[in-house]
Amino acid sequence: MKIAVQTGGILDHFGIDEGFRIIKEAGFDAVDFNIDHCLSGYNIKNNICESVLDAPIEEILEKTRPYKEAAEKYGVTFYQAHAPFPFYSDGNTEMNEYLFMIMEKCCAICDYVDCRYMIVHPAFNGYDKWLEHDDEWKLNIERYSRLIPALKKYNITCCLENMFTGRDGKIYGAVCSDMYEAAAYIDELNAIAGEKKFAFCFDTGHALLVGKDVYNALLQIGDRVEAFHIHDNDGARDQHIMPYTGKLDWNRFIAGCKAIGYKGTLSFETFNITNMFDKELIPDALKLIAATGRMFARRIEG
Repeated sequence: MKIAVQTGGILDHFGIDEGFRIIKEAGFDAVDFNIDHCLSGYNIKNNICESVLDAPIEEILEKTRPYKEAAEKYGVTFYQAHAPFPFYSDGNTEMNEYLFMIMEKCCAICDYVDCRYMIVHPAFNGYDKWLEHDDEWKLNIERYSRLIPALKKYNITCCLENMFTGRDGKIYGAVCSDMYEAAAYIDELNAIAGEKKFAFCFDTGHALLVGKDVYNALLQIGDRVEAFHIHDNDGARDQHIMPYTGKLDWNRFIAGCKAIGYKGTLSFETFNITNMFDKELIPDALKLIAATGRMFARRIEG
């Protein structure tokens, strides 16, 4: 099994070349490429249709070249990528159409760096504008279905993710937090695609926030899991901290991965370590996260 970490935070602090060197020397084999940094959630939520992804695809790929070359230089692969989010703007047709253009370009970027999994958050409204279940289902089936031509063109698998929402300090499960629902989404979308173009990215921190036991949740979604966002929290805030510094039962996580026969990459979404530690300590913190991944892998495979 390979071990991966997000590029977000690391490359911001150290730059592209130095960042990939630190990632490799920390013990990681691969990365989760933060393409979402190209279009901010603020712009999407405020219906501002502009980003660096507006440029022609040739220019975008040329700007991506330094990332590809640095990864190749240090022997790091791109296992998965995180697309801009949210993938839906309530009631704004211009932004919702703009996002389809953005997602196709993200697919092209993934193909360019030989990244075969792209995580795209399901569409949902927050607590105060909650969609009826049937409306939410139809919305997501429609939006993901429109990605199928680009997914096929660039040979990308789109991963849905378990989400949450909140109100007045209380966390609630949102779209795909129910693993049976998540499984139904993936099966329906693959049937529409006529081949396997959709899978699941299981987010451990999001599962903890909505009170899910990770072992049972993993059994419910089963072998549809082909990517992970592995991180911890205190059960109340989406902190994205390293395992064993929050409340998640990591023995249950290991048992769940073992039970579903997971053999893919273990990818950590622990970007907040770059905010918690002095810059000088970040490489050592990354080494501990990579060592945690190796331990998980040994126990899952053992």
